Amino acid sequence: MTHIGILGAGRVGANLAGKLSAAGHHVTLGGRSPEDPAARTSAPAAPRIAFADQRTTARTADIVINATPGDSSLDRLADLRTELAGKILVDVSNATRDAGDGLPGDLCYPGSSLAEKLQATLPETHVVKTLNTMLFMVMTAPDTLAAPPTAYLSGDEEHAKKTVIGLLGDLGWQPERIEDLGDITTARATEAMILVVPHILRRHGFKPFAVSLAR
Repeated sequence: MTHIGILGAGRVGANLAGKLSAAGHHVTLGGRSPEDPAARTSAPAAPRIAFADQRTTARTADIVINATPGDSSLDRLADLRTELAGKILVDVSNATRDAGDGLPGDLCYPGSSLAEKLQATLPETHVVKTLNTMLFMVMTAPDTLAAPPTAYLSGDEEHAKKTVIGLLGDLGWQPERIEDLGDITTARATEAMILVVPHILRRHGFKPFAVSLAR
């Protein structure tokens, strides 16, 4: 059993917490404070889900997942440099600026990526980018789509990526649907894929989908 800390107690964090807890992991969901009502409202009832502030969550977990809003993730996590040192940080966020309708309109880091910025800011942390090319419900239920989706993977440290592949398996991802793109700089390609998402949502509504590789 691994102790997994999730930074961010919204729909993404709560969804991941429920599935990872069901897989046998101890999960701490990190909100603004230990009593963050958003965390307790959104998280499923499960015996292995605890609640804490984000600093405590980062300090006590073996593996940390960044599910905070991408446009503010860099500042939030830079403040947790000491707590995240030596740990794997799984980044599932996209750093975008909203368009007028509230959907992603532009990238915060064109020519780079949130994952690259996090790795540069947290040199003692092993950043792995994944699960950022789909709506949040697909992260934990890939088999619900009509066609098999792809989970892309980017990171500099091979052992960290292998560990994250194991977590993806706990979330329901088959090995053949996981595409290791290479080092952390490849995350700029998958983060740029978010720009197709608002156009799909405007045309088809908020329905589960993923940007996937067909062979």
